[in-house]
Formats: sequence, structure tokens, C-alpha cells
Amino acid sequence: MRSVRDFLAGVGFFFQGVGWVARNGRWWLFGLIPALIAFAVYVVALVFLGTNATDLAEFLTPFADTWGWRDTFRAMVGVALFLGGLALAVLTFTALTLAIGEPFYEKLSGTVDPVDGDEEQPWWRTLPRSIKDSLVTLGFVLMFTVPLFFLGFIPVVGQTVVPVLGAAISGFFLTVELTTLALERRGMARKQRFALLRGSKPAALGFGVAVFVLFLVPFVAVLAMPAAVAGAALLVRTRLAPGAEAPRVHT
Repeated sequence: MRSVRDFLAGVGFFFQGVGWVARNGRWWLFGLIPALIAFAVYVVALVFLGTNATDLAEFLTPFADTWGWRDTFRAMVGVALFLGGLALAVLTFTALTLAIGEPFYEKLSGTVDPVDGDEEQPWWRTLPRSIKDSLVTLGFVLMFTVPLFFLGFIPVVGQTVVPVLGAAISGFFLTVELTTLALERRGMARKQRFALLRGSKPAALGFGVAVFVLFLVPFVAVLAMPAAVAGAALLVRTRLAPGAEAPRVHT
């Protein structure tokens, strides 16, 4: 029962982030800029993938040339490729948006979650480390999601168990990405951040799964990104960070 309560509490932190940006509209608009840029990049990439999915499926399945049902099989592969691209877009949207909007989201997160003695570093110093950490996180995500992609072709299991596991894994790593800003302000390196989130897995899953599900809806990811950053800062401040204080609302 405690795990369920912690999971629901994690979901609640996202909605607290929504409430924070609703009360601080200028920060919501401020946080939309990098999200819109990243969204435009992904729209172009997904449109390209969608219009070329059939040709790509044919290129990847030369062994099916003699099959009587090759067109149906390749159509299924094409759909799977597009869905895989969509899932990858959801998984990497946060990392790309945070990389593009490092100065934006650092200020937003710092306003939600001020840390005593924190000295703001120039974005050009923190960006290389952020990109490196995002690539490492992406490597972990692919290590889990690539096998799940192929398991998705198994009847019944691929349509029930696999999507749930995929949402849980993706949600956890979205939380990893989104809490990076707040945890780095507390001097935590990547290994420390991972250990902290593994120790609070139900709450991390609740927050991340809520974000992941919303990010599956076109354009909602853009609108929700500032709230996700704010919610992650509140999650760190009130639940994850040692000696956390109650959050102070800044207007």
C-alpha cells in the first residue's frame, strides 16, 4: 500500500507543477520557447519517417520477398517503425528540450526550488555535462526499450505487458532527466542522482509515468514541459532532497 501511495504522490507532484506554472504564467510562456523549437524538429522527423516507413520496412525485410503475405507483414513493420520512432521521440524530447533550453529551465527550476548558497554557472559550462548525462541516460533507455520493441510483436504479451513495462521504464528515465537540474544544484553527480531515484522508485515512477502518458499526446508535451520542470523541482525539494524544506512559491 505504501508503494501505491508513493506512486500517487509522484503523480501529484506533476499536478503541483501545473499549479505552479498556472500561478506564474510568465514562467510558463518562458518555458514554452525551447519546447516549441524541439517540437518542430520532431514533427519534421516524424513526418519524414511516416512518409517513408513502407520503403524502410521493405529495405529491412528482404527475406520476405517470396512471402505471400509480405505486403501485410511489411505494413506491420512500417507501423512498428513509426510507433518506435514516436516512442523514441517521447523519450528524447525531454533531453533535447532541456539541452536547447538549458538557461531557460535552469532559471525556472531555480525559481521553484531555490537552494541556499547555490551559485548559478554560465550555461556554456553546464551544457556539455548535461548533454553527456543525457546521452548516458538515453543509452540506459535503449538498453531496456529495444528488447521491449521486439517483444511487442509477441501476441497478447506485446499488447498488454510490454506497453506497461515500456511506460514504467520510460517514466523512470523521464524523472531522471527532469530532476537533473534540481539535483545538480545540490552538488549531486549522475551516480548519486540515479541512486537517490532508485531509492524512491514508486514516487519517481508516478511522476515520470504521468509525464510520459501526457507527452504521448501531440503538442501536449510542449504545453506541459514547463509544468514538468516545475513539478520535478518540487519533487526534489519536498521529497527527494535530504533535509528538504516546504517549497516557497515565487511570483
